[in-house]
Amino acid sequence: MSSLAFLVTELQSLASESRRKHPEIREAAEKSLAILRSSPEQAIASLASDGAQSDDLLRPVFMGCATRNAKVVAISLGSLQRLIALKAVPKSAVPSIISTMSDAMSQGVDIQLRILQTLVSLITNFPSVHGDLLGEALLLCFKLQDSRIAVVSSTAAATLRQLVMFVFDKIGDEDRRSPVPADAMSEVSLPNGSTASLGPPHFLRLDYLHKTFALELIESVLTNYHDLFRQHSELLLLLQHHLCPLLLKSLSERAVFPLTLRCFRVVFLLLKKFSFELKTEAEVFFMLLIKIVSEDSESSILDHAEVRPPWMRVLAMEIMRGLCSDAELIRNIWDRYDARQSGAKVFTCLISALKRLVTEKPALLGVCSQMSGVGVHHSAEGAGGSSSTSGYGLDVGGVAGIVATAASATVSGVVGMIGSGTGLSIQQSGMKLQCIDQLDKADSPLIPETYIYLLAVQCIVSLSEGFASFTGPLYTSIMVQRPRVAGESVIHAPPALDISSLPPDDPATIHLGIVRAMVEHGWPALLAALSFIISTNLSDELFIDVLTSYQAMTNVAGMLALTTPRDAFFTSLSKFAVPSRVVSSLESYIEPHTPRSSTSITDNLGLTAPAVPPGLSERNLVCLKVLISSALFLAGSLGESWYSILEAVQNADYVLTLKGSQLPSSRRNSAIPGGAGTTSRVPSSAGAPDSAKASSQPPRHPLLVDTDPESIQLAIQRLFDASKNLEDSAFQDFVRALCRLSSEMVGMQSDTNKTPTGEPEGSDELPNPGGLSPRVGVAHRRRVSGIHLPRTLRSGDFGIERLGIVAMLNIHRLIYRPSEIAWDPMSTHLLSIISLVSAPPAIRVQAARVLDECLVIIPRNLSPNQELQAKVQRRVLDVLAKQIIPPPADGIYNTSTNLELRRMGLETLHLILQASGHTLVVGWETIFEMLGSVCKPAMLSRADSIDSISTISLQDTNRPKPLPLGYNNERGHTTLVKIAFQSMKLVCDSVSTLSPEHLRLCIATLGQFGRQAETNIALTAAESLLWSVSDSIQAKRKDAQIEPKYSELWMFLLLEVLGLCTDARPEVRVGAIQTLFRAMQLYGATLSLDTWNDCMWRITFPLLDAISIETRRVPLDPAVPSMGETPEQAWDESKSLSLQWIGTIISEFLVSKIIWLQTFIDAWKVFVSHIKDTVLLDRRSLSTPALQCLEKAVDSLLAADDDLRPQIAEAWEYVWQACNDIGVAIAQGGRLFLSPQNNASVVHRPFTQDSLVAFIRVIGTTRRVSRQQARTEWSLERLTLLMEILKGVMTYSDSPDYRPDIDGLTPLQASILETVESIELTAPGVPSLVIRDLSEYVTLPFLAAFHPDQLGASVPGTPVPASARKQVTYIGLSKKAMPSLVDMYLRFRDHTEIYEDGTLEAVLSAYSIPMKLKYDCPPPSKYGKDPPLWKTATTCFLRIVTECTGDVSRLGQCMSDARVEAIWRRIIEGFRGGILADCSAAEALSLEEREAEENFDLALISSLEVDLVPHLGNPRVPDYLIVQLAKVLHQGSQLLQNSSMSSVGLEDEDNTIESAHTSRDSYEFQMSDIHSLGTTAVCSAVLRERFSFWCLDLLFLICSNVTSGEFSLRITPDSISWDTILFREDELLHILRKLLKLRLWPGTFWAAFSDAPTKYSAEQPLVDPSLPPSALIPDIVRRSSVAHMFHFYTVLCELSSIPRQTPSAWILSPPSTPAPSIHSRVPEDKGMTYWPGPSTLTPKVGAIGHEVTVVDARGLARECLRVLGTEIGAV
Repeated sequence: MSSLAFLVTELQSLASESRRKHPEIREAAEKSLAILRSSPEQAIASLASDGAQSDDLLRPVFMGCATRNAKVVAISLGSLQRLIALKAVPKSAVPSIISTMSDAMSQGVDIQLRILQTLVSLITNFPSVHGDLLGEALLLCFKLQDSRIAVVSSTAAATLRQLVMFVFDKIGDEDRRSPVPADAMSEVSLPNGSTASLGPPHFLRLDYLHKTFALELIESVLTNYHDLFRQHSELLLLLQHHLCPLLLKSLSERAVFPLTLRCFRVVFLLLKKFSFELKTEAEVFFMLLIKIVSEDSESSILDHAEVRPPWMRVLAMEIMRGLCSDAELIRNIWDRYDARQSGAKVFTCLISALKRLVTEKPALLGVCSQMSGVGVHHSAEGAGGSSSTSGYGLDVGGVAGIVATAASATVSGVVGMIGSGTGLSIQQSGMKLQCIDQLDKADSPLIPETYIYLLAVQCIVSLSEGFASFTGPLYTSIMVQRPRVAGESVIHAPPALDISSLPPDDPATIHLGIVRAMVEHGWPALLAALSFIISTNLSDELFIDVLTSYQAMTNVAGMLALTTPRDAFFTSLSKFAVPSRVVSSLESYIEPHTPRSSTSITDNLGLTAPAVPPGLSERNLVCLKVLISSALFLAGSLGESWYSILEAVQNADYVLTLKGSQLPSSRRNSAIPGGAGTTSRVPSSAGAPDSAKASSQPPRHPLLVDTDPESIQLAIQRLFDASKNLEDSAFQDFVRALCRLSSEMVGMQSDTNKTPTGEPEGSDELPNPGGLSPRVGVAHRRRVSGIHLPRTLRSGDFGIERLGIVAMLNIHRLIYRPSEIAWDPMSTHLLSIISLVSAPPAIRVQAARVLDECLVIIPRNLSPNQELQAKVQRRVLDVLAKQIIPPPADGIYNTSTNLELRRMGLETLHLILQASGHTLVVGWETIFEMLGSVCKPAMLSRADSIDSISTISLQDTNRPKPLPLGYNNERGHTTLVKIAFQSMKLVCDSVSTLSPEHLRLCIATLGQFGRQAETNIALTAAESLLWSVSDSIQAKRKDAQIEPKYSELWMFLLLEVLGLCTDARPEVRVGAIQTLFRAMQLYGATLSLDTWNDCMWRITFPLLDAISIETRRVPLDPAVPSMGETPEQAWDESKSLSLQWIGTIISEFLVSKIIWLQTFIDAWKVFVSHIKDTVLLDRRSLSTPALQCLEKAVDSLLAADDDLRPQIAEAWEYVWQACNDIGVAIAQGGRLFLSPQNNASVVHRPFTQDSLVAFIRVIGTTRRVSRQQARTEWSLERLTLLMEILKGVMTYSDSPDYRPDIDGLTPLQASILETVESIELTAPGVPSLVIRDLSEYVTLPFLAAFHPDQLGASVPGTPVPASARKQVTYIGLSKKAMPSLVDMYLRFRDHTEIYEDGTLEAVLSAYSIPMKLKYDCPPPSKYGKDPPLWKTATTCFLRIVTECTGDVSRLGQCMSDARVEAIWRRIIEGFRGGILADCSAAEALSLEEREAEENFDLALISSLEVDLVPHLGNPRVPDYLIVQLAKVLHQGSQLLQNSSMSSVGLEDEDNTIESAHTSRDSYEFQMSDIHSLGTTAVCSAVLRERFSFWCLDLLFLICSNVTSGEFSLRITPDSISWDTILFREDELLHILRKLLKLRLWPGTFWAAFSDAPTKYSAEQPLVDPSLPPSALIPDIVRRSSVAHMFHFYTVLCELSSIPRQTPSAWILSPPSTPAPSIHSRVPEDKGMTYWPGPSTLTPKVGAIGHEVTVVDARGLARECLRVLGTEIGAV
């Protein structure tokens, strides 16, 4: 609804309400309504322009207000208010309206309130109201303001204030539009003037105006329009001449709370808004306030002065707090008053007053127990006593010391006088509404007793914050954010502000100067106040405010280059951060013993408090955080002040970390104050402000969180991290302070005990590192630090540790900045600590660790700038050398600590080389000096010092042998050597970058390492590192210009390695030997002849000489067994390795290099002599490698050119002479004298099989060289000597390592056969030589087998019985040689010499031995299934016999009769041995196996029949041999064996053969011999009946003139069990049948009985008719083909006349076919089983076509007689 509608409604209500009592009003209202309804816009316009209808419209309103009806008046005023809002009231009606409202003012409250509302609307909608009219309106408000009705009075006051404000707003608008008229000024100033003059206000026409309301109205005007007052001098004059006197008078009179309060408020506005315009008045007001603040009620009473009420000081302090919060005002105060010589010292007085105020009642404020730490016993001390522990000895000047001491004394004294007071907190000490704002109070409110001190604290805090808030941004903008030139880096830690360098006319510069002056003059009082306040019982909020003020003042002083106040504030902060009593208490604290029993009664009752270990409270830690924060902020300008800060941080770190193991762990961000590393153990004071419940506690200030030890440590770390942001000068100050602190602490600990435990005495004075400030007294240092026994507790120094951190953060500064900035002070200090013998070992080690870490990192961060690299690397290595290399002749440098320091230095060197070794450009000589400094002098090798080694080599081998003399196996020194050697390995990895001079140093250093006691190190140096150096040297020899230099260097390396080749440790020797010869092998092709000459005469031969001395030393007791490898064995292995390498070297380079030396022949002779001496004089373990070495060397001669034939011939001849000497020694059994001069010391050293094999190979290689060079085979004489050597080696019986030789050849046997096979058999006599030796090899299993442990068990020339078979069997050799002999014979069968020189006889004799032994031969194999030796021998024998019988006949007269006889004799012997061999062992065989054996023997009989018998008729075959053959067959045909004659051996038969005559008494001899064969003794049957029958058949066949048609009687196996009689009967039948069928060659029977059987066998002389009949008839019969029957005539007659039944048998009569030979016949009884006796015969037909015939002995005898009768013509 619009205002017009409201107006219509109001008029309607007015018409309705006045209808009865005031009809005129109703009519006027209706008229107005009619006008409005007819044309509302026109009506409104008419009213505003004072038109014709304006009266009609306003008339009902004025008429209604004139009535006394409250309701009508209210409606009328409402209508008037609507009209004013519509601006429908003409200006001419305003006086009438004001007059009307004045008349209605006396009515009710509602009317009065509506009047005030209407009045406000009227004045604001009609700005033109002024003058008296405005005065009347304001008067109306003043009158209503005096109403006793509160709502009317307050509404009127507000309305009045609003109207006054509106008036001043109009003035401001007018000022903006045009100058202000004078009358307006007078009107405006009239109310004030009236009030100020304290007379009647003429403008308002009031009789009296309340001062309180007037002051409130003035305050409102000044508050809102202070700028307007400054623009008008009239208003300022009004303030100066009227208001200020009024205020001074009011404040000087008796104090009334409402009036005084308002006066103070106006004073505050004047001081805050008009202090510049009212300079003098402001000074008066300032001093008045300071005086009020400074007055104490007690002191006022004593001075009999007027006592001001306490609330007046409170009001003054509240005003002062407001003023102090205006930093600009405070600066202006200083500039206007204190800076002037004649002016009042307002600021100085203010600071002093505040300081006196906060310290006037210390008992009321209490003491915060946290500020002294936790777990500390407090004792009452006076000011003098407390001064002994006042801070940290910061030297900041006289004033600073006085103030800091005074502040500390005040606090300490107070602590002794009081216990725990109420304390300060905003919650308990403050007021919800400050007094200055309690305008509604007639009397002062209840003010807390500590409220005024809270205000003082807030004033001081505001002042401090004001300084910081102004200085900080300017400092940042000037020093940090200032424009920088190109290339200038950002300054993270700027120095202090130099005001003199700023523009002097700049307002900021002026104000900075003001602040600097204020701080410079006011810091003592501020420090005293703050140091006292912070130690009182403050709440957390106030504590943080005070601590922030501390920080602010410290930072401001630092920013403005005020060194003395800055250091004073730092000192005070340090004292509160780490109380010295905590440190001293911590030193003596002992962890309470935990009782075993349960909690005591007193504990349960709470009568005793738990013991709390000394530590830092939460507030101490917060102070420490602030200290660190300020130090970080001012890091760039602290200079020497770093010392005190670092000392405080050191002690804090000591408390937080060193005793951490004794303190319970704390919770991060704990809300309960507690010490460092512990929860709160501080009991709460009564009414303490910090005892609020945690549940209602608001979030804590950031400074109060993260106060656990870990967070504090991180803060401390950030302090040192900030060092990287410092400028060079600031960093230098920081480092020097840190070094000075470290020096002082180390000096303290060094002085506590002149001679540290475990360390020798030394200087106890710590050097002054890097020109640092001189040491203070030790006693003073201990006093101010509070650390009394640091050596017993500290394992390291804080300064050294942090110095390492700083160095790591500033590596680039150490590298790229001048050394005096960082490098010199750091390195000098650390080296001085390291070298200080009296310092604790742990600290020295710590200093070394820090130094080493820096030295490792620096080379890694170097730029590739050559000049910079050289300078920095030299700097690093020189410092490191001072740590590693002990001083000369320093006996105390062998302690464990010094060894540890050297070890750390060597590890550092290793890391440097590992990471940056490839970048080193200088310092290699220093590196080698450092590495060589750990090597102890080398011991003498055994070859160099016989006396020193003899005692070692002759020790008992069962006990572990100590290291040789000269080795020191100290653990510490060994560790140094190990670490240094790791660095040496790294150096060798980059050895290619070294110069020749450095290479020589490297080689010498490696030689030193090779002689150290640690075997692994020595081995690696000798075997690996020297090799790598050699490789590098050879790589550089490719340059022809520098080749001589590096060749000389390489020879130097070889000589160094040669020195290690005779080391007493076998491992080192082996490594050195391998390195030596590997280098020669790899680079031999590139060496010159001069170098090779040096290698041979200066390296190789001296090495052999040196090692040979050791290898030929006889151990003390060689019979004593050794538990491990003896030194002699180790030396043998070393020489073996040397020989192997020498052989390889000579083999590879003999033809290309060595043979071209002028001294080659001499060198070769020396070399071969070494080999021969090694084989003959050294232990046998060296023989094999020596001979292998010689073999390689000789083999290399094969590659020589023809131009070198003379040298080669001389070389191999010398080798052959050596082989001959060795062969003679082998033939003698290896028993030689160790020394030709000492015939008493005989040493038996048997040759091993390997050495013999190597020897044979040397011979073979020598033969190849000689044949290649001479292109012909050796002479027969030399070959004979060779075969003797081979035979001696083959039969050598002393070897300790024989190998199985049954299934195959041993390596030695194979080598010998290979050598034999290599002989060319073209020269005369050579085939016979070879075949004879092979024949001997065949007989070795039977004549020379032996067991190595039973030497000489076998007698040469005698078979070895099976019971005595030994390990060395030669069986494999025999199996190999047997067929070889056959092949060689077949190859040379046409050579007469093999027959004439007995070679064939030797072959046949060799085969005869196994044929005779047969089953007594050793087994042919151990694992295989080779045929028995006798079978092999038989087969080979028959092959040769098959050929040789014809060859002998074929060669005819080319052979002598003696040789032919000898050959036939050996043949007959062979057959005799095979036929008559002992076969008793076959009894254990199965029937099948025995049958197979007999079938094999049939070959022997067949060979006799086919190969031998046809040649027996040769006249050159002696008769006795034929007789002997017959006897052999006769013996072989025996079926029964007389047990008494079974022991007759083959040797008797041999004697019979040898003694037989070529002629016999034919008949008489034979008859007597035959009759002697019969016996009646008990006989046993032979096992091989078939073989016996085959022998018998062969006998008959030899005598027969036919070769077919004969049948053999087969004896089955079933007949074996027959008795002897049955066997005799069977023999009789078989013999009779054979006699019956036998037909002799005519005359042969007669020739057999003649004196020359061979002569008459082919042709007999004619029958001599003159013979008597008794002789004639036998002579004729003997010439018959059946002469044999005449021989048995008597026997046949006896058989035919036997009366009883004679033996009979069934036989098969086959079809008539030609008689087969003996080797292809089938037994006659095949397929037929017969049984004696006709009644028991049970024939079995075996084949169709055969007839079964029954025969008996009587019948056969008669048949024989019938044939005989037919022959003589009787039948």
